[in-house]
Amino acid sequence: MTESKIPLIGYSDKLSVRPGDTIAFKVSCTSPTPYQAKLVRITCGDPNPAGPGIKEVDTPAEFTGFYPARVQQINLGSYAKVVPGSAFDGVDCLTFSATIWPTRLKKENQGVISRFDPKTGKGLAVAVGPNGVEVIVGTEGGEALRLSTETPLRERTWYKVWGSIDASTGKVFVGQQELAGPATSTVRQSTTLDGEAKIEADAPILIAALGGEPVSGHFNGKIEAPSIFGAAIDPSVKETNLSARWDFSSGISTTRVIDMGPLGLHGYVHNAPARAMTGSNWQAEEMRWQHAPETYGAIHFHDDDIADCNWETDFSFTVPDGLKTGLYGARLQSGDDWEILPFVVCPPKGKQTADLCVIIPTFTYTIYGNQARRDFDSTWTRRAKEWGAFPHNPYEHREFGLSTYNFHTDGSGICNVSWHRPMLNVRPGFFPIYDQHGSGLRHLPADTHLLDWLEEKGIPYDTITDWELHHEGADLLKPYKAVTTCSHPEYHTAETLDALTEYRDTGGKLVYLGGNGFYWRVALHPEKDGIIEVRRAEDGIRAWAAEPGEYYHAFDGEYGGLWRRNGRPPQALCGLGFSSQGKFQGTYYSRRPGADKLETNWIFQGVPDRVIGDFGLSGGGAAGFELDRADHRLGTPPNAVILATSESPQNHFKLVPEEMLTNDTTIPGDSHEELVRADMIYFDCPGGGAVFSVGSITFCGSLSHDNYDNNISRIMENVIRRFTA
Repeated sequence: MTESKIPLIGYSDKLSVRPGDTIAFKVSCTSPTPYQAKLVRITCGDPNPAGPGIKEVDTPAEFTGFYPARVQQINLGSYAKVVPGSAFDGVDCLTFSATIWPTRLKKENQGVISRFDPKTGKGLAVAVGPNGVEVIVGTEGGEALRLSTETPLRERTWYKVWGSIDASTGKVFVGQQELAGPATSTVRQSTTLDGEAKIEADAPILIAALGGEPVSGHFNGKIEAPSIFGAAIDPSVKETNLSARWDFSSGISTTRVIDMGPLGLHGYVHNAPARAMTGSNWQAEEMRWQHAPETYGAIHFHDDDIADCNWETDFSFTVPDGLKTGLYGARLQSGDDWEILPFVVCPPKGKQTADLCVIIPTFTYTIYGNQARRDFDSTWTRRAKEWGAFPHNPYEHREFGLSTYNFHTDGSGICNVSWHRPMLNVRPGFFPIYDQHGSGLRHLPADTHLLDWLEEKGIPYDTITDWELHHEGADLLKPYKAVTTCSHPEYHTAETLDALTEYRDTGGKLVYLGGNGFYWRVALHPEKDGIIEVRRAEDGIRAWAAEPGEYYHAFDGEYGGLWRRNGRPPQALCGLGFSSQGKFQGTYYSRRPGADKLETNWIFQGVPDRVIGDFGLSGGGAAGFELDRADHRLGTPPNAVILATSESPQNHFKLVPEEMLTNDTTIPGDSHEELVRADMIYFDCPGGGAVFSVGSITFCGSLSHDNYDNNISRIMENVIRRFTA
């Protein structure tokens, strides 16, 4: 259990709502006096004084007022919990056992399987640490006996471990057996209690933790087949009197852990550990867990997993009828400290209020939520103070869990994330990058550049999120004349791609305003709303790589990784796909002959320039950071017209790995220089639909330049007004 050092922080239980929905806000505040809350509509979240600035409009809301401050605790760490009732009442002989693959052995007191009450010192537990396996036995005096194998384990190696007590004789046993080594690699220790054992405890059975309230002593690594025996035995020799054995290969896509023993002591996992993990018997014969679940009987637990902070609600807001769609926030103030909890208001279900729909990529926001960037330093802190930006950075505040672009404390990649926690970088006013040429915005703050432009141009729009798109499909988009993405719609489910494809193919006008879009496949938890899974499989620019055999999602059983690897490259949807990445710098587009074709010259009406977008608040140019290009072999339609192509990218831009065959040959056969580019394209679709794509993550950062009167703004306005006419 920890507390945040941030004086005022919070989150909401939803990221999007409709009229009639209620959203709950959860706040932790260290102030001795009440904090203030109000509702604001947000149209720009850029704190850069050289840009449009923060734009918010106070909006009447029933929750406006002051609320008592209180500190709410954070409980990181995953585990499984079973409530045994009276199952072991009166039992005087017990053995706890499990097969484990430890990953952080320098940390002490990591519970493998336990039923132990730290307050009373009663119960039994098996733990691991620097000195090997340890059994903890409660005693009459309340001071537990600890017996260790005194033989260190090796990380990322499979072991059978156990601890047992025969209360009638006072005999205590502990042992470990390396499963990959020779038969002699078994270590056992025993002792006799000096006094009476007290193994009955008013406590649940915990797997991957020691006990207590809140739960502590979290294990790092894989656990398989945790078991309880109603006898003091050596499980490495013979197993008898089985009372419980939890089979983690059953119910992989759920939060449940299933007891295959005679007592049926089923339980639940907490804080979203990684499931569908290869077990001790996996021999690389099957890569898909659904085809051989018996070889995927392990769960990887971590001491920094989190699925939900589970904070109490401070106040709620029921969205009234008639509230304008858009980006909103609960703005909090306590002295000089401020916080804003953003959420999207969608139009009423089945209705529209505008011809244009903006899709807000909350899946991508959550996947990147609390990304601790390696380039963080004191220059960020100084700028944040100078600009009055959101002052808290995930690099310094890891207490809420990090992003899938970071690692767990045991060095494994983070594959499960949740929005039921404060996400510091999902805040208007936050900038992740010290940008010498602009604002350094990404994700939600960067996407407000688009909202700000629409407001300034007086173009009505509705907002929905990918969550609604996933659950409601193409029917959600059908009423709209045009649909636009934001700057970085990177993470998608099959359902969201299906919806966008159907919309495009049935007459819809699709605008893709980003780079590195439609790139990774993700899965949503089938039981717990707000938890998203990604598996970094085989290819692509990856923050980490999934272990062999662990490329398939636990949540839906589908192959993870790139959509390109799943047979759905981004070019097949929007005509462009990820081609190169560099530092957060932008360059310009150069006009191509396609801009002057009769069928496309309307896009460039009022734009005679050859050089387009050599300015902007994102890296100093409209074509930058992550660039997408056309490729007919990957699905760019033959009728796609290349309107403009980026020029003069800096030499630090590199080709994405999925385009590489060797160190100097590419899959298309073109040179690196030819493939490192952003294309701006247009194409018509059967059924009357059309697509306009820009292929750059920094494009929207150029919209406000020169008081919104520039060639990027003009091109954008030509497209949007034509598509919504």
